Amino acid sequence: MKYRAEIDGLRALAVLPVILFHAGFETFSGGFVGVDVFFVISGYLITTIIISEIAEGKFSITNFYERRARRILPALFFVMAACLPFAWLWLSPSDFKNFGESLIAVSTFSSNILFWSESGYFDTAAELKPLLHTWSLAVEEQFYILFPIILMITWRLGMRWVLILLSIVFFISLGVAHWGAFNKPAATFFLLPTRVWELLLGVFAAFYLKYNTHLKSYLLNQVLSLLGFGMIIYSIVEFDKTTPFPSLYALIPTIGTGLLILCAVPKTFIHKLLSIKVIVGIGLISYSAYLWHQPLLAFTRHRILGDVSDTILIVLCSASFLMAWLSWRFVERPFRTSGRVERSTIFSTFFAATILMTAIGLHAYFSDGAYYRFDDSVRKYAVMDERGSPIIKSSCHLKGTQSDIVGCHFGSNIIPIKYGLVGDSHAAAIAQSLSEAFSESGKSFRLYTKNGCVPSLNIEGSHHKNCVKFNENVLKDIERQEIDTVIIFSRFFWYLDIEGFKNSHSVRETKKHFHYVVGSKLDVADQQDEKLISMKRYIERLLRMGLQVIFVTPVPETGWNIPKQKIASIIYQNPMPTLTWEEHEETTLEKLTSLKNISKEVEFVSTEQIFCDTQKCYGERDGQLLYFDSNHPSKYASGLIVESIMSSLSK
Repeated sequence: MKYRAEIDGLRALAVLPVILFHAGFETFSGGFVGVDVFFVISGYLITTIIISEIAEGKFSITNFYERRARRILPALFFVMAACLPFAWLWLSPSDFKNFGESLIAVSTFSSNILFWSESGYFDTAAELKPLLHTWSLAVEEQFYILFPIILMITWRLGMRWVLILLSIVFFISLGVAHWGAFNKPAATFFLLPTRVWELLLGVFAAFYLKYNTHLKSYLLNQVLSLLGFGMIIYSIVEFDKTTPFPSLYALIPTIGTGLLILCAVPKTFIHKLLSIKVIVGIGLISYSAYLWHQPLLAFTRHRILGDVSDTILIVLCSASFLMAWLSWRFVERPFRTSGRVERSTIFSTFFAATILMTAIGLHAYFSDGAYYRFDDSVRKYAVMDERGSPIIKSSCHLKGTQSDIVGCHFGSNIIPIKYGLVGDSHAAAIAQSLSEAFSESGKSFRLYTKNGCVPSLNIEGSHHKNCVKFNENVLKDIERQEIDTVIIFSRFFWYLDIEGFKNSHSVRETKKHFHYVVGSKLDVADQQDEKLISMKRYIERLLRMGLQVIFVTPVPETGWNIPKQKIASIIYQNPMPTLTWEEHEETTLEKLTSLKNISKEVEFVSTEQIFCDTQKCYGERDGQLLYFDSNHPSKYASGLIVESIMSSLSK
């Protein structure tokens, strides 16, 4: 295969925005499309090699897998090994347990499946996963395993049928990807079936150039290569994590990449640009740079509590390329030279490395993140982080697509039941404490909670389905049970935004989510006022039913996973982070004022005095943590919230 320097330049164009995106620089809000550029390049290069060798009768599946192993595995296992001491020293038990799972998944080419099952790529918690970026390697590795076999089987049908079959797969994959980006975003982002169309774009480019020359028109090559370059740059600066991906939007950077492969020929401006020695040099080490950048960023964010400054981020990005050159020079190149390392050594070495990393990962998992690394002062918070949820374990607390009300009540055995607790997992978190308090006071309540669902009759969630139907069923059951008082408690204001509460700190736990007003003509990001009106109408509906409504204000959110921060503060002897009063006002108080204008009949119970003073909001009080994660009240805080509710009821 003839070497094309501009392809290495294209690799540089792919890796730089990915690194800067993961570092958090807003100018590169769409930098994640660099991965899509890599997919197209990979499809092109791999197919060029395979079809050339098949056409010459020289293709060997064993030789192909050997080349892939030499190219991918040495640097990958080297970086994994380098991560181990920092993971051991700096990760909390729950994080180290998760890291162990990722070691197993990376070693078995399935990390995309693992990270899909855990959370989304754009979750802020993803910033803290040292091996998150290996999901794209898993996609490529799965493609490398399947594609040569499929090509060998279908080759005998003739070129026409090969391209027809690949085209069918392409359009099915693209169609599912577009649907999935809106309906199953995490699976669509991470899994091969919805990414294979991007690799196939590169495959088609390889087939075209194998049996055709580049376009002969200099002007057309110039225009199309400039267009392709512009499409990639546009995606990098205009896309962001709210862009449905990889939907039809992904055609912009991927077709742009295809145009560069086909049209960035010698003498065109883009060819000259991508062939500059420095850019080609970055492209040559791009694989190692990609491997190094995420561990450097993630471990730094674990180590530094609070904001990671731009200066440190720039240093880390630069260090990624320094480490990349070293691993390219002393790890990648020696293994890629077949004469220096024999095939048998390659396969046996990486089989042993796979066994070793898998064993370490299993130990991390089954030892609950190696609890024994820490003393009791850390272990009690580690248990809280791992298993400290006070969310009531009951079939009455609904999840997923469930919407049918389950008949059960809490508190005393007094019938009829006069109270209802309505909300999401936050309400479920105080249910046990409320049940205990009601039992003591001779009261009982019926629980109406569902994960991720705000009290409203026209707000749905993309991840938590059937919220509207659930809330309609709640109203019907309240009427049927003749309940006269409803206590509402939820993560009310979080649902108003397209993203969770934010503050100035990088180490925070917020999740991208989509809660939208059914039938709205506005984009999800612009629906805040509609959502607030919808929530107010739900409360007004309860009032029209003749019910007394007690609205418990949402807990202030500091933005951090509090048990993890407590563990880190003990290990590093740093103070616990706090949320300033100004940040609290920005996220909560203005919206709360709007809600309080509904009616004087609504009784508001404030949680503010539990979590805040006049200057700051805190994650712990009197030696007790107030959260069991980043936003749910702990068992201790739940008890304090219930005390405020009982005080209100006694009036």
